[in-house]
Amino acid sequence: MATITAAMVGELRAKTDAPMMECKKALTEAGGDPVKAEEILRVKLGSKASKAASRITAEGVVAAYIQGTVGALVEVNCETDFVTKNDDFLKMASEAARLVAEGNPADVAAMGALQLDGKTLEEQRTELVGRIGENMSFRRFKRFDSGSKLVSYLHGTRIGVMVEYDGADEQVAKDVAMHIAAMKPVSLSSDQVPAELIERERSVASLKAAESGKPADIAAKMVEGSVQKFLKEVSLLAQPFVKNDKQTVEQMLKANNTTIKSFVMFIVGEGIEKKQDDFAAEVAAQVAAAKQA
Repeated sequence: MATITAAMVGELRAKTDAPMMECKKALTEAGGDPVKAEEILRVKLGSKASKAASRITAEGVVAAYIQGTVGALVEVNCETDFVTKNDDFLKMASEAARLVAEGNPADVAAMGALQLDGKTLEEQRTELVGRIGENMSFRRFKRFDSGSKLVSYLHGTRIGVMVEYDGADEQVAKDVAMHIAAMKPVSLSSDQVPAELIERERSVASLKAAESGKPADIAAKMVEGSVQKFLKEVSLLAQPFVKNDKQTVEQMLKANNTTIKSFVMFIVGEGIEKKQDDFAAEVAAQVAAAKQA
């Protein structure tokens, strides 16, 4: 039986990006032949992807693509921040945004069926999961194609904004996109704030008013005042503009003859419950698995 050294495992991992234990198993199965071991890993990529599929993907990147008046914003997730710096992962996310803009898929499942370099996006994802050893997923996208102008803003790779607007000055729209990333409004105007958010705020305000001991009519005014304040804080047009808090975003837009039609903002992992790993236990488990192997 051929002796499998750490150097052999390291070289195979450098070529394939596969996990260390998978590289060792492949080398053992190949009798120490690195070429055959690489072939074995390539064959096993698909099955490895299915094993990773149950793991939580709360990290990731947001990618944007605009061509004329058509654009798309996409969130692609992975398990750890380390993968968000992988060139192949970043390329897949970027290409996914382009394909969504060009292909107009109905949903994420249809997005996975879009073709990239002779394979579907889902096949590309599965192969990349196999090479890197982490689960990945296409989480969501928003496509624009109304004929209005578009701008995007990416704050690193974790926050992405796309704004649909009418107006002559593109910089004004870009400033609004940056404002959205900083202030995180939930809607364009107060009448578009989701009802459940308003009711939640009203409930909290009512409890606070009740605790104040004020008369019922004053308490009611306190509640309404809190709700109106909340609406201003979460509505884009009513927010103080980040570059000049003496005017609202709406006032700034009017002064520059610009209209914001709509916007979308994705924050990586928003709403996903992250698993809190016990690092010491994880290392111990890996050591035990290595000894068993």
